[in-house]
Amino acid sequence: MAAFSAAPFIGPGVGPLVGGYLSEGTGSWRWLYWIQLILSGIVWVLITFTVPETYAPRLLAKRANKMRKETGDDKFVTEQDLDMRPFSQRLQLFLLRPFQLLFRELIVFLISVYMSVLYGLLYMFFVAYPIVYQQGKGWSAGSTGLMFIPLIVGVLLSAACAPMVNKHYLKLLEKHDGQAPAEARLIPMMCSCWFIPIGVFIFAWTSYPDVHWAGPAFGGGAVGFGFIFLYNSANNYLVDSYQHQAASALAAKTFLRSFWGAGAVLFTNQMYDRLGYQWASSLLGFIGLGCCAIPFVFYFFGARIRARSHYAYSADEENMGEKQSA
Repeated sequence: MAAFSAAPFIGPGVGPLVGGYLSEGTGSWRWLYWIQLILSGIVWVLITFTVPETYAPRLLAKRANKMRKETGDDKFVTEQDLDMRPFSQRLQLFLLRPFQLLFRELIVFLISVYMSVLYGLLYMFFVAYPIVYQQGKGWSAGSTGLMFIPLIVGVLLSAACAPMVNKHYLKLLEKHDGQAPAEARLIPMMCSCWFIPIGVFIFAWTSYPDVHWAGPAFGGGAVGFGFIFLYNSANNYLVDSYQHQAASALAAKTFLRSFWGAGAVLFTNQMYDRLGYQWASSLLGFIGLGCCAIPFVFYFFGARIRARSHYAYSADEENMGEKQSA
């Protein structure tokens, strides 16, 4: 999960690094898109022919179909085969459920907002770095891309710490007899959330044109270090809190964070023009600092919030279903 989570943050960091020198070397912005097309084509072929199917309902459907053919007996069916709801009704449910969770579940909404702030910050860096280094210091696009290296290193260091986080969580599982509360997933977030505002404030107040280049760059490194802990904790907390609705909860988070990440870059230039390099970045730092309260609120009150939820996972309901099946 740490490696999977690191990719969406490393990729945007590598993009400006490669793209800056690529546009300078080829003299054409079109090659940026040709490279993406070539790489995505190669990965698509590899995924198509090497990645096995792991979706349980799909595997069960294939197995049931095979058994029906081998035995000639139609009694071998799956839960999906017994679902008599029309496709339109199921499609409506699938499309609406993420938005129901997003706007009716406080946990999903605030975690989604937090992840949106992080994604907006990441994509605003694509505009902020050229402003600070190209406009402020007169650097080239290629040299500016090098300043994303500390952010990439921060992400990698954060991902490398995943075994320690897992080891700590396994101890919590033992302490709670294999049933650790969902809030245990928030501990890494509570520890690492501070790296985001710290890194942003370093980036902000070292972004003067006459200050050494290392300040903003290493501020981005601190931000990168905080990303993976926060992202993994958010995903794990949503999955543990909404086990039967986990896909919809994650879809809600992904929708909001992607929407905000795409929209944030539309006003970044204007924000830096109005507020200046230091205060524009500081505004982001203060927002990140305010969001640090979110994991603490859910750590202490999350269980009560989930107890009143219509969608959150309940161990009591699971046990009741097992007793009825027995």
